Amino acid sequence: MRKNILITGASSGLGRGMALEFARKGHNLALCARREEHLISLKQECHAIDRTLKISIRTLDVNNHDDVFETFRAFTSDFTSLDRIIVNAGMGKGASIGTGHFAANKQTATTNFIAALAQCEAALEIFRKQNHGHLVTISSISGLRGFRRALTVYAASKAALSSLSEGIRIDVMDTPIKVTTVHPGFIRSAINEKVKSAPFMVDTQTGCKALVKAINKEPANAFVPMWPWAMVRYVLRVAPLSWLARMS
Repeated sequence: MRKNILITGASSGLGRGMALEFARKGHNLALCARREEHLISLKQECHAIDRTLKISIRTLDVNNHDDVFETFRAFTSDFTSLDRIIVNAGMGKGASIGTGHFAANKQTATTNFIAALAQCEAALEIFRKQNHGHLVTISSISGLRGFRRALTVYAASKAALSSLSEGIRIDVMDTPIKVTTVHPGFIRSAINEKVKSAPFMVDTQTGCKALVKAINKEPANAFVPMWPWAMVRYVLRVAPLSWLARMS
């Protein structure tokens, strides 16, 4: 059992939902995000589930890359080891390329890939030192193809994260370090709260239960919820652009 789990972007959305699910399964948690008040509230909720759990919280903006390394190292002093690190922090700002929203597109690209790279670097530094661990990156089903409008840069950044994760997986092949890339479908969370409808959308709790179940199996890649996304991924890979346009 991966007893001690670090989750970034834990103050809301999928990060918060996963933290609560892992607490229900008896895991100790290292939780970090920008909003301290939300972390304090989440810690209280986790302890309401199980008072015996060790819950450590620290504020972190993953775009402050030096702070990522310092925060991850600080968490190692709270636990005998960090058994799993979930690179979850991300954002979905943006608009069609060339429509005057470069700042928002750049922010999404930087947060979802450069900041994720910093988190992966910090995680693998710890795992290599302790010679074990499970790195989990939260990509997206949208990372399988290009999408339009607000999803253009988001999808590209998630494709980059998936590729990075696979490279790390190859690099640590045949070692006690495992790497899982999770590709969530449409799960209701803060990042998509303004989206009125999307195909096969599920609520946050349903989605997070599926995420935790998939992560605990430690596959190379997981498509969540399995139904229908494990099948839809094959359709997405060959779908014509006109079909993709209707999804975004």
